[in-house]
Amino acid sequence: MVTFYIDPGTGSMLFTLLIGLVSAGVYGLRNLAVKMRFLASGGRAEKGASENQPYVIFAESKRYWNVFEAICDEFERREIPLSYLTASPDDPALEKTYKHVNCKFIGEGNKAFAHLNMLKANMVLATTPGLDVYQWKRSRDVDYYVHILHAISDASMYRMFGLDYYDAVLLTGNFQVQQIRELERLRNITEKDLEIVGLTYVDALKKRLEEAGPTPAHETTVLLAPSWGKSAIFSLYGGKIIDALLDAGYHVIVRPHPQSFDSEKELMDKLMTDYPASDKLEWNRDNDNFEVLRRSDVMISDFSGVIFDFALVFDKPVIYTEPAYDNAPYDACWLEEEPWTFRVLPTIGKQLSMDKLDNIGALVDECLHDTELQAGREQARNEAWQHQGEAAERIVDYLINKHEELATSNEQPEAEQADNPAA
Repeated sequence: MVTFYIDPGTGSMLFTLLIGLVSAGVYGLRNLAVKMRFLASGGRAEKGASENQPYVIFAESKRYWNVFEAICDEFERREIPLSYLTASPDDPALEKTYKHVNCKFIGEGNKAFAHLNMLKANMVLATTPGLDVYQWKRSRDVDYYVHILHAISDASMYRMFGLDYYDAVLLTGNFQVQQIRELERLRNITEKDLEIVGLTYVDALKKRLEEAGPTPAHETTVLLAPSWGKSAIFSLYGGKIIDALLDAGYHVIVRPHPQSFDSEKELMDKLMTDYPASDKLEWNRDNDNFEVLRRSDVMISDFSGVIFDFALVFDKPVIYTEPAYDNAPYDACWLEEEPWTFRVLPTIGKQLSMDKLDNIGALVDECLHDTELQAGREQARNEAWQHQGEAAERIVDYLINKHEELATSNEQPEAEQADNPAA
């Protein structure tokens, strides 16, 4: 028996090609069916046959509901129809009781992308990068694709070409505009429409913090919030970092990345056995991280995006490990300037290294009393989180205004043709 091996990259390419061929075939058959119905009706268009959905949100995962919820709420408040399409069967959106927002599960993985590739809509909003690069292709029946950032971060830290084929990108700060414009210049591609709108989920986090009131009196608490993988804290330091924090006399909350319990199960099992919960140590796996962020005075992390939630929203210092970041697969490798994330980290916290581990107590105390770090957090907040508290309203305003602009531009050629029947 002859067997063939196809590497994952080639397999993905072939699958993408297959999806494209199937989509093109279905698109052609659908158009043929529409034309036949048109002829059968005596040349009268069926009501709604050519109508696109005006506004569509696509969520590739339920974890982006924290970005989209406020936007959906704003559409509902304005009584404007919106379609919310999700690839998660347990997306919290599906439990909402909206009147004007229709939330629908469209399948997981490639089934969802197959649906999107034949979508009929005027405006599509998504956090998903790689449009027209991977399985998700631009539909011929979608007028305008808008990407929205889902975190306070660099627009250049997506995998290569992640934003190139969007028509517009909604941003949180000016530095992201500069990054995208430089990538467009280097690649000689059409400039996208860029709009700074802020970020919905940090707006919601800030409001929740204000409503929660002052934090009750407590002993100095350190939140250890590592990511996962070979460059993450537990892979680098193991249990030594827990020992060092406990020896320094702090109350320690350990909140590993959820993926650690799947991808690093053996490591996590050992750590939880070696360091059982006590009055000085707690392990936290809550779905909602709000209370642990609120109760903690200092965070220790690596390259997790929660660093900026903690520093900019809760206004508390961070300790970070030396970034082990290979930018080769990312858009950042095209740019000479160091990513904003790595430039700003020294201004909002202190770096941890192996030689500082035995004296980590001094590092924590330094963070707690360094007034320059507070000034650095304020500067970073102003740079990266603009229009605080206004994101949802600004996003919906942008989508509505752009929709009207596109409608007007589409009407003009029709009007010109009507004025010139011989054209």
